[in-house]
This record gives sequence, C-alpha cells and structure tokens, in this order.
Amino acid sequence: MFKAFQQSIKALKANPVRTILTTLGIVIGIATVILVLSAGAGFRSLIDSELGAWGTNSLFVETRVPPTTKNRASSVASADFSRAGSAVAITTFKQRDLDAIKKLGNVVNNYGIVTGMGVASYRNNAKSIIYYGQSAERFSIDKHTLKSGRFWTIAEDSGAAQVVILGSNLAKDLFNQDDPLGKLLRIGNLNFQVIGVYNVQGSAGGGADDMLYIPLGTAQKKMLGVDYLLVGVVELKDANSAAATAEQIRQIMRQNHNITDPAKDDFTVTTQAETMDTFNTIFNGITILLICIASISLIVGGVGIMNIMYVVVTERTAEIGLKKALGAKNADILSEFLVEAVLVTVLGGILGILFGAFMGWVVSLIAVASGLSWVFSVPVSAIILAVSVSGTIGIGFGVFPARTAARMDPIEALRYE
Repeated sequence: MFKAFQQSIKALKANPVRTILTTLGIVIGIATVILVLSAGAGFRSLIDSELGAWGTNSLFVETRVPPTTKNRASSVASADFSRAGSAVAITTFKQRDLDAIKKLGNVVNNYGIVTGMGVASYRNNAKSIIYYGQSAERFSIDKHTLKSGRFWTIAEDSGAAQVVILGSNLAKDLFNQDDPLGKLLRIGNLNFQVIGVYNVQGSAGGGADDMLYIPLGTAQKKMLGVDYLLVGVVELKDANSAAATAEQIRQIMRQNHNITDPAKDDFTVTTQAETMDTFNTIFNGITILLICIASISLIVGGVGIMNIMYVVVTERTAEIGLKKALGAKNADILSEFLVEAVLVTVLGGILGILFGAFMGWVVSLIAVASGLSWVFSVPVSAIILAVSVSGTIGIGFGVFPARTAARMDPIEALRYE
C-alpha cells in the first residue's frame, strides 16, 4: 500500500495542471458545504444573541385573529396577523391579563407592548417612524442598553408622560451631531422630551435603530386611543418549566376572554424553545437544500475524476502490462489507481475546507461590520463530513477505472502503443 501511495504521488506531480483541474469540482463542492455550515453556525449565534436580548427566560403572548371554519387550516400563518397590521383589531388582550399572569409562581415580571406609525420631526428634519409603547417593566427584562440618558419610570408610564427613547440611527437622522438629550421632538401633534438613546443594535435588531420608544400609557391614551395590548413579554424564573407555564397562561387568557374552544383562541403563547424549534426547522430545511445544490458540484467533480482516471489508465496501459508481466497482481494495480483517485479527492477536500473556511471568515467579517452579533466558527462535524464525502467520492468514482486497469491482459497491454 505504501508503494502504491508513492506511485500515486509521483503520478500526480507529473501532471500538476491536470491534477488541479481534476480537483476543482471537489474543491468548489466541499467549500460550499463548509461555507453553508460555517455561516449556519454564525447565524445560530446571531439568533441566540437576539433571543438573549429579550432575556433568556422569556416567553411571548401575542394577539391573533381567531381562525374561522374557512381559515382554520391557515391559523398558524395568521398568528401574527394583527401584530403585522391586520385590518381586524383584536381588543381583548388587556393589562388585567398580564396582571393575572404575573401572579403565577414561575413568573418574575412582564410588560405589554403596542405599536403605531407616525412622523417624528425636530426643527427641519422629519422622518416616518414606527414607535413602540412599552411599560417600564420592559427595562428589567430587555437586555438592550442605552448609549446615553435614562429609562422612563413606572410613574411616568402610568402618568402618560411625553418622554421618548430613540434608536441610534433615528437620533442621528433627526439631531445630526447635536446631543438629543433633553430636547423636544414632535410626534404627530405632541411634543416629547428625549430622555435616552439606545446603543446600536445593528441589522439583527429588526430595524430597532430606526425606531423610537415611548411609555405604554402615553401610546395608548394619547397616540392610539386604545386600552388593549398587542404583545406581552413574560419573564420566567425557570426556563425549564416554560412549557407548563405557557399552558397556565393559555388557561388564564381563555378564562379572561371567555373562550371555551382552544381552536378559537385570539392569542398565541410562544416560548423561546418553540421559537428556536421553528427557526431550526426552517434553517435546517434551507441548509439541506443548499447542501444538495453543493452535492451537484461534488457529483460533477466525481465524474470528472472518473473520466480523468480512465484517461490515465489508457495512457499507462503499457506500464500496466509491464508491471503485470513482472509479477504485479491485480490487487496491486487496483490499489495503485484507487489510491491515486482517493488522493485527488482528499486533496480537493482539504483545499475545499480551507477555501470554505476562508469564505466563512469573510462572511463573519461582513456580518460584524454590519453590526451583527456573529461568531465565526467551522463546526468539527463539517470537517468530518467534508473529509468523509471526498474520500467516498474518490473510492466510488475511482474504483471503476482502477478495476479496468487491474483486469487488463498483460500481453494485450504490452502491445498497446
């Protein structure tokens, strides 16, 4: 076997250009697999970071349009309908629901959210914005931090104070280089005093850098004229009991909303584990699709290796005949050409791992530069997969040319010119 290895190295060195071109398909395919899995690991770290910003022990209560007989099959897709701007307003989710939920043994705290759209202006600068009304309890749950200023208080929330905290981009757009703290900006027909500016949250914040935040009472009473909520965020003592707590919350909501049929719920309760499960299902599907696409390159590369190995066998027919005449066995010839095919694919696999890891690193640099909490890594499983696949392709596509070489008749081979 060692001799076959030496002969294969010699043969590959004799035709470096052909060796490089032969491995190219394998390099591209393996690099794509490594890039997909590396980017996937980075994206998972991003999702973990974003969920962590809400608090690692949080779950979410959201309004939804109850499914009817006609649309019940699509009820899951409708879960966020009202939150996304439905023409049908769900007005049953009230502060009393959150107050009842807060009494549960596994609940530490919670807060409600409403949202609206308007125009924010300061002097000659104006911008269309999305604003969030949130109760002061948010600040003990949400982990996003302020660049400057302070959070509003419970008293300011209950008193419908006209104070505002700005996203980082919005502060720049409206105030340019001026310090916004203490200044008044106009939202619709009301003046608000800026009391804080958030740190940059980046693209992962879902546009949070371009939004502004006001007390829940202010948004409900003075901006929207409503007394209901769209979303509730609940902080838990024990995340391991999230599923049981979520079921308790559903029971409270149904009792408060006089719902006897769970299929007619006008709300959804989602734990972070369920959110991650949904994300993982979607992401794993996309990953499998991309790997299948990359596999096409691997198959094409494998066919290319098989064709080249047939050419090599043809070129070395006389050499094969001479070796067999001198006593070489079929197994010796088979192993020599099979080792050569495996070496080509393993070389392509190694180059593919290095190139894919480099591209994954470039992606991480771009993501970090865009303000994302992206961690670069190349999963060990990806490397094992790459090496295994490349070796398998070498054996699978190299065995036929190698077997052809091993079965040659030495007399006929010696006559080949």
